[in-house]
Amino acid sequence: MPVKNQVMLITYPDSLGRNLKDLRAILKRYFDGVVGGVHILPFFPSSGDRGFSPVTYKKVSPEFGTFEDIGALAQEYYLMFDYMLNHISAQSAYYQDFLKNKDASLWKDLFIRYKIFWKNSFPTQEQVDVIYKRKPRAPYVDAHFTDGTEEKVWCTFSEEQIDLNVRSTVTKRFNRNNLEFLVKQGASIIRLDALAYVTKRPGTSCFFIEPDIWNILNEYSEILKPFHVDILPEIHEHYSIQLKLAEHGNWVYDFSLPMLVLHALYSGLAERLVHWLEICPRKQFTTLDTHDGIGVVDVKSLLTDKEIDFTIKALYEHGANIKQKYSSAEYNNLDIYQINCTYYSALGNDDAAYLLARVIQLFAPGIPQVYYVGMLAGKNDVDLLGRTKEGRNINRHYYTEEEIATETQRPLLKKLFRLMRFRNSYGAFEGTVSISRQVEPNCFAIHWENSELWTELYVDLAEKKFSVQYFDERRGTDVEFLV
Repeated sequence: MPVKNQVMLITYPDSLGRNLKDLRAILKRYFDGVVGGVHILPFFPSSGDRGFSPVTYKKVSPEFGTFEDIGALAQEYYLMFDYMLNHISAQSAYYQDFLKNKDASLWKDLFIRYKIFWKNSFPTQEQVDVIYKRKPRAPYVDAHFTDGTEEKVWCTFSEEQIDLNVRSTVTKRFNRNNLEFLVKQGASIIRLDALAYVTKRPGTSCFFIEPDIWNILNEYSEILKPFHVDILPEIHEHYSIQLKLAEHGNWVYDFSLPMLVLHALYSGLAERLVHWLEICPRKQFTTLDTHDGIGVVDVKSLLTDKEIDFTIKALYEHGANIKQKYSSAEYNNLDIYQINCTYYSALGNDDAAYLLARVIQLFAPGIPQVYYVGMLAGKNDVDLLGRTKEGRNINRHYYTEEEIATETQRPLLKKLFRLMRFRNSYGAFEGTVSISRQVEPNCFAIHWENSELWTELYVDLAEKKFSVQYFDERRGTDVEFLV
C-alpha cells in the first residue's frame, strides 16, 4: 500500500492492547477514520532498548504475534517499519559467531574493529574529541572472544547495540537481504533509525558525513525502488540537516515542531513558529511526540539560546508531574538534548492548549504522525517511571482496552478525532499550503488549497483559541468546521 496523506499512529506492538491482534481490533473499534497509517515500533526479537537492539529481522517476537498479524494490518493501513542500519544486537547469531570464531567467522566484516579502522588500533585524543558521540569516551565495547583474546569494536549506543560496517560487502548483502524480506511483509516506508551515525571516517565527527550519507541513501533507495517502498531517515540534529535531506528529494521528519509549538503556546508569540512553517520541507512527517523525549537540539537557531532556555524552564514550571531529574542519568537518559514528558503534560494537562497544539500539527506542512500516548492525550506515567527508573517510560504507558474505551469518551478526544477525520478526508490537504502572518503577534493562519477546495486554520495563541473554515462541496458555500 502506498504512503497516504493521512494521520499516522506511532505505537509499540503491545501498547494499545497486549499484542498485534489486539492493536488491529482496537484500531477498528476506537479509531475508525482517525488513523490512516501505523508506524509499528520494533516488533522483532530484541535484547534491549525496547526493540531497537534487533536480534533478527526475520521473526516477530512471539509475545507480539506473527507476520500474519502484520500482514492483516498492512491490508488496512499503510505501515512504517524500523530498520537499524547502524547496529545489531550483541546477542544476535552474527555477533555471537564473531565472538566464537573471530577471524574465521563469516560475519567478522559485519562489525567495525578498532584495530582495522584506526591507525595504531585506537584513535588519538584529538580524533575522539571530534566524534559526535553518546559517551564521554571513544565509542567502543570490548569484544571477548572464546579463545581468551579481546579487542575493541565500535559501539555508539548501549553495549547491546554493536555498530555495523556499512561499507563491507558482507554488511551490504546482510542489509539487502533483511530489507527485501521486510518490505514483503507489508511495509510502505522504512524508517532508517539513527542513520547519521553510519558515516564513519577517521578524523571526522563520524556523523552525517558528506558525500557518504548521500551514497548510502541512494544505495538503499535503489534496493527498495522495485518494491515501491520509501525511506524515512531518522536524524536528530540541527534543522539544516532536514533541509539538506529534503533538497535531495528525501522524506524527512519535522522534529523542530514540538519545541516551536511549546514556545509559541508558553510565550503567546507566533513569530518563531510561523517562520519555520514558512521554510520547512513539504515532503515530511510532522511530530509533536515520539517514543523518545521532546527534542531540544532540533530547534537550535530556530529559537535563540535564550528562547530555548525560556521554553525548557516554562515546561518544568507549567508542565504536570515533570521534573528535571526524569531526563537525567539517574533515569538512564542517554541524550541530554531530550526532555522526557508527554506532550499533554508538557502543556499542564490543559485541554484547550493541547487541542490547539494538535490542530496546528494537523494543518502544518507534511503528514502528521501522532504517538499513541498523544493520540489519547495521556498524562505522565510517573508510576511506570518509578518502577523502571527509565526516564522515557514516563511517556510509554501500557493501555488496556478498558482504558482506551474510557479515554476515547473524553470530550477532548472526541474533538481531536473529528479534526483528524477531517484532515484525513478533505481534499484541500492534497493541494498547496501557505502561511499568513497577522498584525497581532499572537495570531497566524494556515491555508490549504486544491482547485476549488480550501480550508484555513486561524490561531490565537494568547487566547488558546482557533477556528477552521472550509469550502463545503455539498452546499457550495464556505462554512465553519464545528469542533
